[in-house]
Amino acid sequence: MPRIPYLEKEQTAPEVRDIFEKMEGRGARVLNLYKMLANSPAAFSSFVRLGNSLLQKAKLDARLRELAILRIARLCGSEYEWAQHMPFARDVGVTEQQMKDVGDWQHSASFDDRDKVVLQYVDEVTKNIQAKDSTFNNLKKYLDNTSIVELTLSIGFWGMVARVLVPLQVEVEKDLPTSSKELLGRGK
Repeated sequence: MPRIPYLEKEQTAPEVRDIFEKMEGRGARVLNLYKMLANSPAAFSSFVRLGNSLLQKAKLDARLRELAILRIARLCGSEYEWAQHMPFARDVGVTEQQMKDVGDWQHSASFDDRDKVVLQYVDEVTKNIQAKDSTFNNLKKYLDNTSIVELTLSIGFWGMVARVLVPLQVEVEKDLPTSSKELLGRGK
């Protein structure tokens, strides 16, 4: 049970209601996460804008982003984040075996060298904020500067999301989406 009530569209501030209506208008779901964040109209629109930018406009390989998010979900114990990003991960080519193995990626043959460097970076930044020089230098072998910045932003953003979902006990929706299009609507 959530520790703070979800706000339905009719209960929200006008600026939040407008965003909910835009989501619904393009066929996207208004998720429990958004209904929880609606309790802070001051942060809501910026949160949605940054998340959408990282999901839909970033140069970073979407498959790497989703591996990072799934790893963050495991590290932070965020079942909600895991459940919501499985469709995204599948849509961009993360395999079922990789999803199964991401919790213990170091001992899995499911990941190539680039995946493992990205996952090592995710682990270090999520757990320690700082990444080792050796990890960062290895990351530079596979990603350009733009992708490194976007990966780092993604780690910070979805780490923050986990830190909202878990302590506020945001519940996973009963009818989970089967694709990213179902979550984002036709605007994807």
